[in-house]
Amino acid sequence: MFDKLVQVENRYNEVNELVCKSEVVADIEQYTKLMRELKQLTPVVEKFREYKKAKETFEESKEMLSDGSLDSDFAQMVKEEFEQSKEDMERISEELKILLLPRDPNDDRNVIIEIRGGAGGEESALFAGVLYRMYTMYAEAKGFKCELLSANETGLGGFKEISFSVNGDGAYSRFKFESGVHRVQRVPETESQGRIHTSTTTVAVLPEADDVDFELNEKDLEIDTFRSSGAGGQHINKTSSAIRITHIPTGTVVECQDERSQHKNKEKAMKVLRARLYDAEKAKHDAEIAGERKAQVGTGDRSERIRTYNYPQGRVSDHRINLTLYKLEQILNGDLDELIDALITADTAEKLKASEN
Repeated sequence: MFDKLVQVENRYNEVNELVCKSEVVADIEQYTKLMRELKQLTPVVEKFREYKKAKETFEESKEMLSDGSLDSDFAQMVKEEFEQSKEDMERISEELKILLLPRDPNDDRNVIIEIRGGAGGEESALFAGVLYRMYTMYAEAKGFKCELLSANETGLGGFKEISFSVNGDGAYSRFKFESGVHRVQRVPETESQGRIHTSTTTVAVLPEADDVDFELNEKDLEIDTFRSSGAGGQHINKTSSAIRITHIPTGTVVECQDERSQHKNKEKAMKVLRARLYDAEKAKHDAEIAGERKAQVGTGDRSERIRTYNYPQGRVSDHRINLTLYKLEQILNGDLDELIDALITADTAEKLKASEN
């Protein structure tokens, strides 16, 4: 481990020097990549330097204690320093093991979240709206910025589908375990007999792709304009501001009609298209390495049932880590930290276990 840490520190010093060079600063693509790398290396190097400092104190106090000529008071103080530095080295060593685990390169990215109604018709669409509210409230509490990209609303105020972006440092790291099927058990407002219905809603969390990560060839795109079908009064019915983009090689279709401006709709549609194509490439890559380690917290597959929200019992159960919390109302109001932290902890434990085998 310590040989690897020396290599990490050397690379950190090298990158630090590179980002100060004028020719690197002028090359935006290279500079962006190096700054991203520097950001990832910094916490590891800082923790390693903390370890080296504790080790230095440990060695010094050990040497002083072996001398035998210290007076009793001073010897006691040195002994305490020796014990403390020993404890610090053990603690920091464990922290370094976690920091050295293979890091998800997408963790710092912005995300695009797509929520779609599944089994259960209107009740499923209504729950899609509940999840949208939950995620936006959580994002705001974390200081992230949300932007609606597209929405297909139903008559009762639910959503057949809705997509939005969450922008902020580390957004993907907080939302990435939300991909999958969310099941809701509750009595619908339209149910006169008071029977509990079960319906499902699907969530997809896509890391937002940068231009430097995923290049789209205009020749591969078919761009159509059409009139928006949603609310918006006279203006929206008179102009063909809605955009439909088809990526011909993959058949991926993205529509955006949320904005009145054709240009803004195209910009948003391109952002979603780029994220979907990047996610497809990522899924392909993940499938190739899936044999090496299957995460305890699930595959992130959109067909995997990950969580149940039971209204009559006021509970939320995450099936991947067998965690049940009786705080449904708080969770639906955006209090997701306990759930998300537990998922991150389980994933880290699984990675540590795999690294030790």
